[in-house]
Amino acid sequence: MTDDALAPWHAHVYFTQADRDGADALHRQLGALKDSGDLPDLLFVGRPCEGPAGPHPIPQYEIHFHQRALPQLMPLLRASGLRVLVHPLTHDDLADHTTLAQWIGEPLALDLATLDPPGVNQGFARFGKSDF
Repeated sequence: MTDDALAPWHAHVYFTQADRDGADALHRQLGALKDSGDLPDLLFVGRPCEGPAGPHPIPQYEIHFHQRALPQLMPLLRASGLRVLVHPLTHDDLADHTTLAQWIGEPLALDLATLDPPGVNQGFARFGKSDF
């Protein structure tokens, strides 16, 4: 992890049908924080993916933010009661999703075979702009 306040980070908010209402409520809350400018380092709130996407085995949506947003975002993510994977965006996609990541809630087994090789991370090109 870097000490750079503007370092890029992602979070993946997972949901099942049973907790979809909570995931939707958090999605709306995050979107409102982004749109209002109340959390200026929250750059992107992605659309919910209804099935597996990339390494993520169940429905999820991702958010993009700068590292300095962590103190504001982490309590919101924890309070949601949802499973969330929070990780930096570095040049090692595998490490980002494993050794550099932290889980809120019960971890999921990710499909690591879909991740970019070390030195390549396609997430940089879409940081703050788009999800999968």
